[in-house]
Amino acid sequence: MKKVERINIIMRYINNRSHFTISEIMQEFNISRSTAIRDIREIEAMGMPLVAEVGRDGGYFVMSNSVLPTVRFTDNEIKALFIAFMATRNQQLPYLKSRQSLAEKLLGLISKNQQDDLVLLNQLLIFEGTNPHNPDLLELSDLPHPMLEKLIQLLLLDRHLLITIEEEKRTMSYPIYLLNLYHQKGLWLIEGFYLEEEKVRIIPVNNLTNVILNSDKKRLSKKKILEKLSKQKEAINFVLELGPKAIAQFRKYHPLKVSISYTDPYQTTAILKTFINVTISEELTEMTNWLLFLGEDIKVREVPEEVLEGLQDRLFLYCP
Repeated sequence: MKKVERINIIMRYINNRSHFTISEIMQEFNISRSTAIRDIREIEAMGMPLVAEVGRDGGYFVMSNSVLPTVRFTDNEIKALFIAFMATRNQQLPYLKSRQSLAEKLLGLISKNQQDDLVLLNQLLIFEGTNPHNPDLLELSDLPHPMLEKLIQLLLLDRHLLITIEEEKRTMSYPIYLLNLYHQKGLWLIEGFYLEEEKVRIIPVNNLTNVILNSDKKRLSKKKILEKLSKQKEAINFVLELGPKAIAQFRKYHPLKVSISYTDPYQTTAILKTFINVTISEELTEMTNWLLFLGEDIKVREVPEEVLEGLQDRLFLYCP
């Protein structure tokens, strides 16, 4: 570990403790006594107000009402932050307007040489969704739905929401408990437990016309909702073995409720177990299409007849 990185970590370590000793620093960071003393003296010189306690059980503590000194970034940390900014362009992320100010503040914290490295990286690296002729261009279609930021702000307060959506040319309001908010295939989606139906539904954020906190005092608690969900879990009827190519496809895209368990330490084989509700045509079609997407590197252990029939129909269309 480089010295700058070690000192940064030590500063955070001691700032979160009411008391520490040289021996604790030596043991925690695997350094010698002389190195620990030098690091602590350097931290004091940077402005952290440490107070030494004399005696057998002596040590140090940070003076109360103190503020942690300015954070120092290593070269690799700066590059990681900058590349993260670049990679998330055109991804319909919330708080997009803050990106420019964050980048400017980051540049203000670093040296001229580090700034030159970031300018070069900006010229060399192009990520998916970026216009190569104008990398800084953000089109209107790349901006998130205006309701997304409001939704996130409310979720920081409470997951019990009253959402209003457009449904078959009608405006409908539903009380829900939000389980997940996720981004998939270029869309932000809500996975919510509908309190009136006591069922889980997935709604595109684009369909929202309004969202507010649900102030109903008779609403179910999180514990009660999770209990109801656990009772609703259906028996598994879809089991696959995945090879390395199928696992690669799975990582590119998979339905929210589907997960895999690796069966070898190198993560080259895995097993997938889930339930398909064949009475819901949309879910049946989605799983049939997704099975084709996984490719040939799979072994089917168990699958509903309806899925097999759907596969046969799709293959017949390709090979009349």
